[in-house]
Amino acid sequence: MTASATVSASAATLDVDVLVVGGGIAGLQSALEAAEQGRKVLVVERQPSIGGRMINLSKVFPTLDCASCITTPRMASAAHHPNITIRTYSELGPIRREGPRFTSTLRQKARYVDEAACIGCKRCEEACPVFVPDEYEHALGARKAIRIPFTNAIPQTAVLDMDHCTLCGLCAKACPTDCIDFLQEDAEIPVTAGAVILATGHELTSMAAKPEYGRAALPNVISPMQAERLLAPHGAYGRVLRPSDGKIPDSIAYVQCAGSRDASLGVPYCSRVCCMYAVKQAMLLSGSLPVADITIYYMDIRAFGKGYEQFVASARAMGINFVKAKVARIREDADHNPIVRIERQEAGGTVEEVRHDLVVLSLGMLPGADPEREGFAGVLRDADGFVRTPEAKLSPTLTDEPGIFVAGTAAGPKDIVDSIQDAGGAAMEALRHLRSNGLEGRP
Repeated sequence: MTASATVSASAATLDVDVLVVGGGIAGLQSALEAAEQGRKVLVVERQPSIGGRMINLSKVFPTLDCASCITTPRMASAAHHPNITIRTYSELGPIRREGPRFTSTLRQKARYVDEAACIGCKRCEEACPVFVPDEYEHALGARKAIRIPFTNAIPQTAVLDMDHCTLCGLCAKACPTDCIDFLQEDAEIPVTAGAVILATGHELTSMAAKPEYGRAALPNVISPMQAERLLAPHGAYGRVLRPSDGKIPDSIAYVQCAGSRDASLGVPYCSRVCCMYAVKQAMLLSGSLPVADITIYYMDIRAFGKGYEQFVASARAMGINFVKAKVARIREDADHNPIVRIERQEAGGTVEEVRHDLVVLSLGMLPGADPEREGFAGVLRDADGFVRTPEAKLSPTLTDEPGIFVAGTAAGPKDIVDSIQDAGGAAMEALRHLRSNGLEGRP
């Protein structure tokens, strides 16, 4: 298929009842609930696969259920639902109101692969000689320049990273369906919808934001998402090893509030989930490494949900050390062992340095998108940068623009349970908007 054929074949307007921006757990839940009521739904996801951040996780708190076992069925249900259209590896332009409906333009980025012809056999990936850091493994592993993003990705369609491709042609020679198209171009597709749900998710604060914590230059000071991949049975290493030398760590520390409650970083708020994911990971590490010493350095433990206090109590009972202390600095010794300088808050403010094998920074949440910069109609952001919800007591999913709703962490830091609950609320509000404005029965 030529590039011009790709564009012309994709140029028909996508006319739907509900446009969902974001294919993470909140976006998928919103889409499924609206689709189950007979509405036509379009899900737009900027990554090559749906699933969002949750598909990266090992387990969820406080039940310690498998994260993939929760996410993958929703991904499959959305992908096979007759009322849901999914566009991955795509970005939306500004969303404008035109009469009672909304319009936008979807930019389908070139995969350099004919999606209709790709059978997901991975022969192109096996033939590719180029290795680059794997974003899915948060740089703990490597991927090929052409690859299917991860094992349970949806769609199971290859994507070619042209920034790293050497144009050697080995992938095209290996492909049994001749679906590699080096000349493929981006396609622009008009979109109209009666209602919009913003489920744009969140980003994590930068590992390099605090110079006193090593500016992401210390190999054994890692992010919480890297810790998730170490704990995942299908992760980069298949077990818990520290990145610098593959050693099994005997001493692991968590530094709380490493990216939240810090005005100097522009993140004065609490990100809510950091304490809980650190406790969850500590419990999982205790199970994987029974003889390892695991310490959580914290200012306050904020266990805000049902059963969360009991979850923290269980961690203490397992022998995980909770040390109320401020972490002033992290450096490393000649063997790349992190040295953590702390000021204990319950021992007269004594200062000491403690050596660990591995340190995890509990990073906070930042908005995944700026609604004002993205041009999402009349949607405004709050002082913290997340989508503003002016009627939070009436409905936490309402925005400043009638007909546009918000779900999940796009509106602020929250856990998975609250994100799924928000998603259901956003879907119901969208359906109510369609009914009250006479927008039912659209194709």
